[in-house]
Amino acid sequence: MENMYSFFSRLIGTLAVILLIAAYAGSTQLLSKHLDHKKSWKVVLLSGLMGGLFGIYGNISGIDLNGAVISVRDIGIMLAGFIGGPLGGILAGAIAGIQRLTMGGITAPACVVATSFLGLFCGLLSMRFRELVKKFLWALLIGAVMEIFHLSVVLLMVKPFSIALDIVKQIALPFITVNAFGIAMMTGIIHFFENQQKVSREQERLRSELMMANVIQNSLLPALTDKYPGRQEVDVSASMEPAKEVGGDFYDLFFVNSDKIAFLVGDVSGKGVPAALFMASSKNILQNYIRNVPSLSEAVSMTNNLLCRKNDADMFVTLWAGILDLTNGKLTFVNAGHNPPVLLRSGNAEFIKTRPGLVLAGMEETKYRENELQLQDGDVIFLYTDGVTEAIDREEALYGNDRLLDCLSASSEGDARAILENIRNSVNEFVQGNEQFDDITMLCLRWNSPAKAL
Repeated sequence: MENMYSFFSRLIGTLAVILLIAAYAGSTQLLSKHLDHKKSWKVVLLSGLMGGLFGIYGNISGIDLNGAVISVRDIGIMLAGFIGGPLGGILAGAIAGIQRLTMGGITAPACVVATSFLGLFCGLLSMRFRELVKKFLWALLIGAVMEIFHLSVVLLMVKPFSIALDIVKQIALPFITVNAFGIAMMTGIIHFFENQQKVSREQERLRSELMMANVIQNSLLPALTDKYPGRQEVDVSASMEPAKEVGGDFYDLFFVNSDKIAFLVGDVSGKGVPAALFMASSKNILQNYIRNVPSLSEAVSMTNNLLCRKNDADMFVTLWAGILDLTNGKLTFVNAGHNPPVLLRSGNAEFIKTRPGLVLAGMEETKYRENELQLQDGDVIFLYTDGVTEAIDREEALYGNDRLLDCLSASSEGDARAILENIRNSVNEFVQGNEQFDDITMLCLRWNSPAKAL
């Protein structure tokens, strides 16, 4: 009984070292193709070498019992077979077996034969039943059967039989138990890290796709530069910063005809990819109707009807859209449940307060009110989404409407780009590095009267 306790403790100690090494190998992706159905020569070679080294360590740290070496050598061999198939198992068995043979002892030839066959058997099992090998209980059962086979080879080959039987009686329980649990735990460790690597690769793929989606989404937004819109009557700048890789906010600016320019800002409910897809659809539909329907309110109404019919996800859009006549500064606009824009005139910032209509995609056949505003030379229209006014600091206080108006009033002398930068800087200073929870979109348009230029 004392010998059995000693066998258990020493075998478990050796097993702990091997499991630690296996955990390290898994975490560093050395065995990232664990249990891959297609065994490349690199996987076969790597698994064979590692299994063989585990086997050699098991031999060296084994327990000598009347010329027999009691060890956990077989764990490395079986693992090599599970990972590298029959060739990987045979390679590991040959490496560990040859080293065991150099150590001599009554059981050396039997151990060489058993070790080689274990690698072959486990390799064949991994090819036919590779999903079972991944399961702890099946790996435990397979390990126990393999060790019983190993002891059977010892009984058949070691002479005289009485000595072989005496050795087997003393070591059977600790030998089978520790090795079986060892291979089950080993495959579990490697399989765990394999799953972690799959998750990591999937996350990287999704991250790459989201980055590409961000590029595509930004390409849908007009690039406002000195060349576009390219009219001295207006100075325009805009920005869109999603809270995630992609968002639901959008802005647009385009010519309805040679003397009228449409500009708008929208905010889709939700965030991420679904909102981005709905945003792209909403933006394209709006642009098409505004360009081809004479009445802005009717164009918005028709957009709403179409979005309602294509709204299986039950999303909605808040929108402020305006059409500016470049010849006289007359602004026609519609507000569909969106934040009121700000009019900056003579250094004074005030909200353009009108009764907003229902959000788009909320209810079919909704009618929208069309409003008018006569701009004066130097007037600025500032459009934004609620990501600006609802930005929060670390104390969960809102940036709010008052800060927005104060910042705009202080920025009245700047051009459109400078005004946007001032607002962005003001929001950043307010939140003090707190996480951005909502998309932030802004569009700033300054009207320069052509009559004054003349």
